[in-house]
Amino acid sequence: MPRATGGFLERLDRGPVIGDGGFVFALEKRGYVEAGPWTPESVIEHPEAVQQLHREFLRAGSDVCQAFTFYASEDKLKNRGNAAGTHGVYAINEAAVKIVKECAYPEGALVAGGLSQTPTYITTVDKELVKAEVKKQLEVFKNTEVDLMICEYYEHVEEAEWHVEAVKEFMPGVPVCASLAINEESDVHGIPTGECGVRLARAGADVVGINCHFDPFRCLAATKEMVTAVRKAGFDKVHFMIQPLGYMTPDASLQGFIDLPEFPFALEPRVCTRFEMMKYARESWDAGIHFIGGCCGFEPYHIRAVSEELSKERGGYMPHGAVNYGKFLEKHTKPWVRARAGREYWENLKPGTGRPFSASLSKPEQWGVTAGHELVKQHEEETTREELDSGLAFKRQLLKSMN
Repeated sequence: MPRATGGFLERLDRGPVIGDGGFVFALEKRGYVEAGPWTPESVIEHPEAVQQLHREFLRAGSDVCQAFTFYASEDKLKNRGNAAGTHGVYAINEAAVKIVKECAYPEGALVAGGLSQTPTYITTVDKELVKAEVKKQLEVFKNTEVDLMICEYYEHVEEAEWHVEAVKEFMPGVPVCASLAINEESDVHGIPTGECGVRLARAGADVVGINCHFDPFRCLAATKEMVTAVRKAGFDKVHFMIQPLGYMTPDASLQGFIDLPEFPFALEPRVCTRFEMMKYARESWDAGIHFIGGCCGFEPYHIRAVSEELSKERGGYMPHGAVNYGKFLEKHTKPWVRARAGREYWENLKPGTGRPFSASLSKPEQWGVTAGHELVKQHEEETTREELDSGLAFKRQLLKSMN
């Protein structure tokens, strides 16, 4: 069966629409993104790597491919001495759209432009400055005529509202998705998660939801809060989206996996299995969420599991290399492996970590600093020794107060 056709909102009205996964983490592991800045200059410096990842997500079943423009605002590209800014905000965003269109359109997939939180917000909390910053990216997305916009990865609903408003003003008629990187309770300013969803809908978002920072099932719980509140507020036509981590984070605090001591280089023991992803996909669809994808840690095989689980709801479309609960294991040479060729085995497996002295949970660092705090103010100059020492001193004081 071929994948679905039609515009984005039309596809959502018909059934599940599968997104892609997390580019910054996937490309960092492959050596094409620098951890820390997490900026997408690889669209210019290594376009073949970005192109290959798009193709892998498409083969896995993605219906929407997002241009690799995460953290591609000019202030972020230049933040703390990052050299990515030398390429220019227009050039990076334009290259990202060109690459994704060349991959997505031949496969019948749609192309999304993307905005994310900005250093300008957490430094100034100034609406006009923030909107002026994101409009530098929107100029590219408008000129290249992307099919939809995804505003994602906001810890503060206020900034997400401003970005949605900017898209509606600058690109009228283009569908807008807005998702927050928050937990089941609230954003980092204490605004309840359900209320955040309502505020995004009032700002004009066509699709609202949750992405990143937390595992699939915690993101699902948070998105359900939005579903209930948004419907209660009377927004009957608004759709819902979910793009969680590919890592399990039951122990993550307010700011999610960033607070975990394993972030970002030792998260592998937390990686979700493809069968956990199938469960996540089914429960998301059953909750009324139609735009289902992933964020950091989501590899193509995770998206393939999501796509495979919802094949029936997608008109029978099956991604390349579908696992079918291990059906191919019937061909294995070892009889005990052949015995694993079935749904019951994989759905009930409790995988081991191979680390007998490793804790199952971690103690997250909770510094409690956010927009407006001196420690999170951003600038173009490189991080100074004084700033590093100030952060360490803050940590020591925090630990002292906890003892």
